[in-house]
This record gives sequence, structure tokens and C-alpha cells, in this order.
Amino acid sequence: MSALDVLGDAAVVAKRNLIKIKRVPDLLVFTTLSPIMFVLLFAYVFGGAIDQEGGGSGYREFLIAGIFAQTVIFGATITGAGLAEDVQKGIIDRFRSLPMSPSAVLAGRTLSDVVNNIIVLFVMSVTGLIVGWRIRTSFFEAAWGFILLLVFAYAISWVMAWVGLLVPSPEVVNNASFIIIFPLTFIANTFVPLDTLPGPLKVFAEWNPVSAVTQAARNLFGNPDPNPLAPDPTAWPLIHPEAYTLIWAAVVLLIFVPLANAQYRRSTSR
Repeated sequence: MSALDVLGDAAVVAKRNLIKIKRVPDLLVFTTLSPIMFVLLFAYVFGGAIDQEGGGSGYREFLIAGIFAQTVIFGATITGAGLAEDVQKGIIDRFRSLPMSPSAVLAGRTLSDVVNNIIVLFVMSVTGLIVGWRIRTSFFEAAWGFILLLVFAYAISWVMAWVGLLVPSPEVVNNASFIIIFPLTFIANTFVPLDTLPGPLKVFAEWNPVSAVTQAARNLFGNPDPNPLAPDPTAWPLIHPEAYTLIWAAVVLLIFVPLANAQYRRSTSR
């Protein structure tokens, strides 16, 4: 089967998943409500306390890139939960009976979730603009910031695809991913500057890829640390956050694309 055939099959699977969102709009509604709630909560409840002089406006600009990063990473869990549900309901067995590439199922699933993340980022961007967030760089720099967020989330979605096939239960996938992703997104610079963290946590956060993708987005959106006296980052990942993000995305894809496809073959051979 040629690469064009695989891409065609993947597009069909992606379309099927997007149609599912259209027919079950609750999926998209709750996916977007959660980040909106986080934006409003952190901007108005914590923003004033962290940045009293500016009424929280400086912190809101600092915050939004972190909310973006957390949301698209959590959005990647939809891939794992969706695949686990398809295994449970026998949808994967139906795909197996069709004359299509096995890898197209996973590629289509992950691609459809990129579209879902694009919609979520748009809704969050509008919410951010309402609460005072602004992009202070050029259009191309901002676009590159959004692309980096999507690329990193796409890589994580392949990890979730492997988990979803390894543990074919949507509930277990959601719980397992929450336990792993929650600390990764909070022990980072997503919500607070790293100089506020104690020693060991600060070192972990500096090398945490979530910190890098957040820092890259902040730099590309022109949203600096709300404290003008904050020291410049000294860790290599935060000095070169774009490169570090792309390195992590490439490594994750190189490891988990083959793992997920191998697990898919094992799951469909039972």
C-alpha cells in the first residue's frame, strides 16, 4: 500500500472522528469549558494576588501560554480514551475487516485531535483577549507559537494512543493520564515563575518539556514574566525553548509511533 493510500485512509478516519464530535457536541463543549474556567479562575482569583499593582493584567499575559500548554496536552488524552472506547465497542475489529492500512487508524485518530486542539486554542484565545491577554509580537511569531503547541500536543497524542491500546478502558486511560500529566503541567512554569519553586522542583521544572513549550509560546507571543526584576533563565531548555520542544516532540514520535502501531497490531490479532 502506497503512502498516498495510507494518507487517504487516515483522512477518512479523521473525518469519521470529526463527524462524531459534530454529532456529540457535548464532547467539544466540555473540552472548551474546562480551559475557559481555568483562564477565568487564575486570571481573576489568583491574578490580583500575584500582580496587585497591575490588577492582575501582567499575570494574565504570563498565564495564558501556560493555560494553552496545559490544555492541549490534556486534549491529547482524547486520543487514548477514544481508541480505548473503539476497542471496547468493536470498532477496531470493523476497521480490521476493511481494506485499509492499519497505521491509518492511529494517524487519523491523532490528526482529528489536532483539529480539536485548534478549535480549543481559538476559543481560549478569544477568552484570553477578553481578560486582557495580548499578542505583542508579529503575526508569524505568534503563528509559530501556536504551531509549537500543536506539534508538542500531537507528539503526546501518540503516547496516549499507545496507552489507549495497552489499557483498553476509557476510564483507566483517563485516570492514568491524569496522574501523569497533572504533575507535569503543574511542576513547570505554566502558572508561576520558576524562581518561586524550591531547589529540586525548580531543577525538574527547568528540564520539564512542558516548561519549554510554555516558555517558547510566551516568547513568541511577547508575554514576559510579570516581575521585571525576575532573573533570566539559566537552564539550556529555557534559553532555547523552541529547539528543546522540537527535540522532545521528535524523540516522543520516534519512540511511540512504532510502539503504538505495534500495540495496534497486537490488539487486532487477539
